[in-house]
Amino acid sequence: MARIFEYWQTTPFVNSVAAVGLSFFFFFFLIFLKRLVLCSRNMGSTGLPTVPEVPGLPIIGNLLQLKEKKPHKTFTKWAEIYGPVYSIRTGASTLVVLSSADVAKEAMVTRFSSISTRKLSNALKILTFDKCAVATSDYNDFHKMAKRCLMTNILGSMAQGSIRVSTFGLAMKQALGADVQSIYVEELGATLSRKEMHQVLVIDMMQGLIDVDWRDFFPYLKWIPNKTFEMNIQQKHFRRMALMNALIKEQMKRIDLGEEVNCYLDYLLAEAKTLTKEQITMLVWETIAETSDTTLVTTEWAMYQLAKDPTRQDQLYHELIKVCGSNKIKEDNFSQLRYLDAVFHETLRKHSPAPLVTLRYVHEDTQIGGYHIPAGSEIAINIYGCNMDKNHWDNPEEWNPERFISDKNEPLDVHTTMAFGAGKRACAGTLQAMSIAFAAIGRLVQEFEWSLKDGEEEKVDTVRLTSQKLHPLSAILKPRN
Repeated sequence: MARIFEYWQTTPFVNSVAAVGLSFFFFFFLIFLKRLVLCSRNMGSTGLPTVPEVPGLPIIGNLLQLKEKKPHKTFTKWAEIYGPVYSIRTGASTLVVLSSADVAKEAMVTRFSSISTRKLSNALKILTFDKCAVATSDYNDFHKMAKRCLMTNILGSMAQGSIRVSTFGLAMKQALGADVQSIYVEELGATLSRKEMHQVLVIDMMQGLIDVDWRDFFPYLKWIPNKTFEMNIQQKHFRRMALMNALIKEQMKRIDLGEEVNCYLDYLLAEAKTLTKEQITMLVWETIAETSDTTLVTTEWAMYQLAKDPTRQDQLYHELIKVCGSNKIKEDNFSQLRYLDAVFHETLRKHSPAPLVTLRYVHEDTQIGGYHIPAGSEIAINIYGCNMDKNHWDNPEEWNPERFISDKNEPLDVHTTMAFGAGKRACAGTLQAMSIAFAAIGRLVQEFEWSLKDGEEEKVDTVRLTSQKLHPLSAILKPRN
């Protein structure tokens, strides 16, 4: 709200008339808000209890209580007070927060048909070309077709068997057919290096996707400009699209020459005839960004925890020696590496790459956790809260891979930690994420003995509402041989 008033104060049209007009606006809005609150309190007429509300302020609701920019942690604290299902006010909207595995699974599986649409922020609308990405699209024909293409060409077991390159290189190769080292981008008038391409396609996009436009919370004030935000997001979008167009154009030359390469771009052009050029560009970019980001976050946290805990690091190393001998870890070894499996899942639990699921919109009355959820509400699934639930996990703040070791000697359920979601919108890249992380963690421990530099143990802060380390891992590596 301070930014709203700052705008009015710096506008030459501010005068007493404007001030009076603004006062009347908020007066009538308060009346409207009061009627909304009264209506929401009457929803108990269904016979179901109403969702507990976190107390907030008029108009802005609970927004000031989320000012630390790590809402998943605040949501988890509130869950200890109000229970695993409660509601907050975010400006003009009611947000129902779910912070336990049971209610999260109910929402994602049992009640899926009632909350299958996405509610995107202004940044997400621009950067995903208004839902032209699998992760952010509504559950519709486009989503089903795009996910089917993704699973068939990139994420299926047959496709995964041939992948043996670094993360960003892997992303480029499987999406475009080549691990591009540099490329000239005409719209930018520059040749971008591999590092610069990673910045434009991954880093800038991940930062942009979590940028908050205060107008998201007050849609009735969307007529007020927010030029700094708009210019920042549009610039990121322009650079990303310019680079993607250059990369695709370069690969189209290869295709025109008749050179066959099994990559995602080739597959989409051949099989997904109904997709527009923009949709194809977005789907190809999505595979590059997601392959290069979230899996890397999990791997970095796993190495941080192992470097901090030499006993558990030695236990993993000895398992690798027992199973692999003097050979490098291979995908065929994964099923025998029970402790590596536990390290991976415990890292996902403690440092879930996506602490909050993209908001879902309730398009018809439903119920979750025994509460009535009216149409028009938004649902926030707090994955961090699910994995820190003291009723489900013993000492959840502790990193303890042994909690995933069982006597049954069976592979762990990939949905145990909720990190990959559940139901029809479960993460399509689960197999790939596990394969890359297993191989990376295993090789890093096989080759080096890890320890943290002085002061590194305290550096556990993250970038805003993500799980990405604020301070990149700094460790001392000692070759094993």
